[in-house]
Amino acid sequence: MGAITIKDIAKMCGVGVSTVSRAMNNHPDINPETKQMILDTIEKYEYIPNNSARNLKRSESNTIAVLVKGIDNPFLQGMFQIFERQVQKTDYSFIIHRVEEKEDEIAVALELEREKRLKGIIFLGGSFGNSEERMRKMTIPFVLCTVGMTDSVDKSLYSSISIDDYKESHRLVSHLCELGHRRIAIISGKIDDESIGKLRYHGYVQALADHGIALAPELVRYMKQDLPEYSPENGYAVAKELLEEGVDFTALYVVSDNTAFGACKAILESGKRIPEDYSVAGFDGIKLARYYHPSLTTMRQPCEEMAEESIRLLIDLIEGRKENQHKTFKAELLEGESVRKIDSDF
Repeated sequence: MGAITIKDIAKMCGVGVSTVSRAMNNHPDINPETKQMILDTIEKYEYIPNNSARNLKRSESNTIAVLVKGIDNPFLQGMFQIFERQVQKTDYSFIIHRVEEKEDEIAVALELEREKRLKGIIFLGGSFGNSEERMRKMTIPFVLCTVGMTDSVDKSLYSSISIDDYKESHRLVSHLCELGHRRIAIISGKIDDESIGKLRYHGYVQALADHGIALAPELVRYMKQDLPEYSPENGYAVAKELLEEGVDFTALYVVSDNTAFGACKAILESGKRIPEDYSVAGFDGIKLARYYHPSLTTMRQPCEEMAEESIRLLIDLIEGRKENQHKTFKAELLEGESVRKIDSDF
């Protein structure tokens, strides 16, 4: 189908063109159910009113957008200034747009692409679970930064800058195993997470298997659906539940530093000590982890290098110097005071 017109929308809804116009302009003289049907059809077929389309054609933009899911996460916040600094070295302008947890990143991106006449987009953070069909609707270059993707999507459709979440998670859990821990609990992403949470969970499972440790279902916990993902609140709620159930474990691996802080609070509130009673390890390497007491053992992602490379790659894609590609950075194991060695015969 070619470009959708207002006549097409009217025909699909079984109403007149003037009714569509009233719905679009929020006119009070229209049945609410009819109005909603029209607006839903407009959204479904991504219709752009003629006057808006003409204005977009007249306006040239050199704007790059960073779409952030999880804007309150300190790890992601640490990258904003780096993005801005890199863009300032170019002829492009830069905007940050928050994506709410329940919002669809692609839908938000498509709307921004039309409204702002974007040249390119960086998707930062979150659980990116869009299908190939959804991703194919994007008509401008885009880069996934710090967003792990499973192999279910054709990699030629997008570019990515990330660490190997599976491999680095495996490395961290192996470190715990080598310190004698055999009952290692995990707080993973939400149960339907198809990106970094899933990858880090599978790294955990494989590390246990490689050290001859059977997976214990009671030690596997997922972030709560009704709380913000990768938040301290979520870590606190899940760890509190784990402790109240009296499950035996010596180490807790939380797949996000920010979430680990909440888990640590639950442990300390229960009257237990870190690491004397429970060792705790996080993931991401945010600066606060080294100042937390006790300092948190974690895997540090090289966020500065990743942010810089994301901008460079996106501009190369926009200007036709490169095709879609994927670059993986190595994380660094930072040993803090939150993990201790124990007798391996536990």
